Amino acid sequence: MTTSTTSAGQLREAAAARLRIARQLPAAGAAGTAVALALSVFRGVLPVVFAVAVSTTVGRIGPVLRGTAGQAELWWPLAAAGGALIALQLAEAAQKAIGEQLSRRVDGHMYRRLIHASLSTREITPLEDPAVLDELGEAGHELRFAFRTPGAAYAGLIALVGPYTQVAGFTVVVALVLGPWAALAMLAVVLLFRHGQRGGLRRYARVIRGVAAIRRESRYLRGLAMGPAAAKELRVFGLTGWLTERYRQVYQRALAPVWSERRRIYLRPYLAYTAAGLVGVAAVLALAATRAAAGALDLAALALVLQAVMALIRLGEFYPDSDTQTQYGMNAETAITAFETAMAGYTEPADSGRVAPAATAAPAIDFAGVRFAYPGAADPVFDGLDLHIPAGQCTALVGVNGAGKTTLVKLLARLYSPGAGTVRADGVDVADLPARDWQRRIAVVFQDFVRYELSAAANIGFGAVEHLDDRAGIRRAAQAAGLLDSLDRLPAGLDTLLSRGYDGGVDLSGGQWQRIAIARALFALYHGSTVLVLDEPTAALDVRAEAEFFARFAELTRGRTTVLISHRLSSVRLADRIVLLEHGQVVEQGSHDELMAANGRYAAMFTLQAERFAAADAGGDPVAGKVG
Repeated sequence: MTTSTTSAGQLREAAAARLRIARQLPAAGAAGTAVALALSVFRGVLPVVFAVAVSTTVGRIGPVLRGTAGQAELWWPLAAAGGALIALQLAEAAQKAIGEQLSRRVDGHMYRRLIHASLSTREITPLEDPAVLDELGEAGHELRFAFRTPGAAYAGLIALVGPYTQVAGFTVVVALVLGPWAALAMLAVVLLFRHGQRGGLRRYARVIRGVAAIRRESRYLRGLAMGPAAAKELRVFGLTGWLTERYRQVYQRALAPVWSERRRIYLRPYLAYTAAGLVGVAAVLALAATRAAAGALDLAALALVLQAVMALIRLGEFYPDSDTQTQYGMNAETAITAFETAMAGYTEPADSGRVAPAATAAPAIDFAGVRFAYPGAADPVFDGLDLHIPAGQCTALVGVNGAGKTTLVKLLARLYSPGAGTVRADGVDVADLPARDWQRRIAVVFQDFVRYELSAAANIGFGAVEHLDDRAGIRRAAQAAGLLDSLDRLPAGLDTLLSRGYDGGVDLSGGQWQRIAIARALFALYHGSTVLVLDEPTAALDVRAEAEFFARFAELTRGRTTVLISHRLSSVRLADRIVLLEHGQVVEQGSHDELMAANGRYAAMFTLQAERFAAADAGGDPVAGKVG
C-alpha cells in the first residue's frame, strides 16, 4: 500500500470520526450547540482584535510622545485591547460551562444507549457470551474517563472551531501586511505542525488499542488490589507483594511498545517538521524585517505581523481543549455501537404472547423433550429432558454439581429458551405466554442472589416492584423470613442502606442477606406469584436457622407450585416429590420414603451425607452436608 493511499485512508477515517461526533447534535441540543459555536468563533476572533489593538497602540506611542497626536489616539486602542482580553476570558469561561453541559447530555445519551442495549433482550444468553461481554466492558471503561467520552469529543469539536478561526484571522493579517505568498507560507507551516500533532496522535491511538488485552489485565489487577472483594484473601495468603509485582510487570509490558512507538511517531518526524517550519517562519520574518528596514512597514504593521506570526506558530501545536477529546472520545461510541450490534445480532425466540396471560392458580409444569446447550459448549446440559412438576406441591431437585438444576430454573423463568422441546404450564407452552406476565408469576431465590446497595425495604420490595409502597407487606415478608427484628434494630430501620460504602449504611451477615432474598421471594408471593423457586435457600444459614426455616416451610409454600434445590438432603425430605438429576436426565423420582425404600442412588447419597453429619456431631470430620 502506497503512502498516499495510507494518508487518504487516514483522512477518510478522521472525517468519518468527525461526522460521528457531529451526529450527536440531537442528544446535545441545537440551542446549546449554537451558543457554544458562537462563543467558539468569538474566542477565535478576539485574539486577532487584541493583536490589532495592541499593534495600533504601539504604532501611536511615538506620535503621542512627540506631541503630534493627542493622548486620546493612544487610549482608545489600548481600551479596545483590554476589552478584547476581558471578553476573551469571559467567553472561555462561558464556553467551558456550556461545553460541560453539552458533554453531559451526550454522555447521558450514550449511557442510555448502553443500558438499553444491555436490557434489550428478554433472555440472558447474550450477556454470557464472552465476545459480547468484551464489547460491553470496553464501552463501560471508555465512558468512565471524563476526558475521552463521546460528550467530551462533542464539546472538543466545537472548541476546535476557535483555534481554526484564529488561524484564518491571523493568516488574513499576514496576507494584508506582507502579501498572499507570505500568508500561504505561514498557513503551510501551521498545517504541517498540526499534521504532525494530530497525525501522530491518531497513530499513537492505534498503538494504545494494540495493547488493549494487556491493559484489561492491568485494570483487573488494579481493581483486585484496590477493591474490598479480595482484600481478606490478599492479606491472609500473603499475596500483596506478589500482586504489586505482577501489576508492575503487566503495566510495564503494556507501556514498553507504547514508549517505542511514541519515539518513532513523534521524535524523528517532528524534527523534520520543525526544520521545515523554521525555514518557512524565517523566510516570513526576513521579509518583514526587509520591508520594515526599507520603510515599507511602519511600527504598527511590524508589531502586528510579528504577533500574527508568533500566534500562528503557537496554533500549529497541540490543542488541549480538543485534540485528545476528539481523537479518543469516540472510542466509547464505537464500542457502544459494536455492543448494540452484537446484542441486536442475537436471535431470541419472539415473545409472541399468542395465549392470554396465565391463570392465577398454581400451575403444573412439564419439561417435554427439552434440549439445551450453553453458547460455545461442546455438550448440552439437557438432551431430551422429561420432567413433571405437580401443581401446588413441592418438588425437590437434587444431584451433584453440574447436573443441570440451576439451568432448569432459568429455563423455567424464560431466561433461556430450549433448543428443542417445550416447557409447559398447565399444558400451555410458556413461550406462547407474554414473558413478563409469566415471569411475574415466578418468585425466585437464586443461589447467587443480588445484594442491592439500597434500603432494606427496597431489597425486599423488588420482589414485586409495582408494590414498593406496600410497607405492611414488606414487614410481613421480613417477619416470615425471620429477619424483621434485626432490620428494626438498624439505624434507620427498613430504610437503612445495606452497604457500608454510604454514610449511615450497614452491611449484613451472609445469613441475613439470604433471609433478605427469601423475604423478597415471599413478597412476590403476596402479590400474585404462584410458582416459588428456592435454589439453595439456606446455604448461608446456620443449622438452627435452617431448621427454623424448614419448620415453617409448609406454611410458606402452601398452595404454590414449589421447586426446591438443595445439596442438604435432610432438607429436601420434606418435599412432596424428590427428583434426582444426573447428566441432565431424571434418574430417580418419588417421595423420600419411596426413594429410600428403592435403595438406589438417592438412598446412597442420603445415607452417606447422614453419616458425615453424625461424624461431625461426634467431633469427626466437620465437612458434611453437601453432595458434589
